[in-house]
Amino acid sequence: MSKRVEAKYKINRRLGVNLWGRGKSPLAHGKENPPGQHGARRKKVSDYGTQLMAKQKLKGYYGNIGEKQFRKLYDEAVRRRGDTSENLIELLERRLDAAVYRFKFAPTPFAARQIVNHGHIQVNGRRVNIGSYRLRDGDVVSVRPKSKDMALILEAAQSGERDVPDYLEADHKDMKGKFVRAPKLADVPYPVQMEPNLVVEFYSR
Repeated sequence: MSKRVEAKYKINRRLGVNLWGRGKSPLAHGKENPPGQHGARRKKVSDYGTQLMAKQKLKGYYGNIGEKQFRKLYDEAVRRRGDTSENLIELLERRLDAAVYRFKFAPTPFAARQIVNHGHIQVNGRRVNIGSYRLRDGDVVSVRPKSKDMALILEAAQSGERDVPDYLEADHKDMKGKFVRAPKLADVPYPVQMEPNLVVEFYSR
């Protein structure tokens, strides 16, 4: 088992949920195996602990974004007009690596970031290798011609494990997709319940 896979499973076990809804996760079959040598029992969680867990879930889901980068997204969400929690979800979903995952060009957010970083993705015909690159409505994301036959990308595109959400349009024949519009929280197909309102409470303390 690779270190990358182990890291994903550690996140799942620490949070106690199958964060990406994958069948390969140790938690996929209802087996709770808390972290620690003996799987210590979980104690009753405080309000702070609940808020922290909500933040860790959201950060972890998007490939375990660093705290500094995540806080910057939150600060921008606060500055924007409207509901801060909805703004935060929109900013996260506009990330290029998140979109690559949503388009099913990668099996996991971790793999999506790696594919972007390695230069396999184009935005409006230009190569972009920054996972946090922010997409705009109407942007076209495509797999570079030389990368279309990569086994990892082909397997992800053909997987029936998840569907492409309605706020995106995907063409797996040409390996490209369009970012149609920004989603609301209710539009995003999270396998587990996300509570960005608790993330807002965490940072507002």
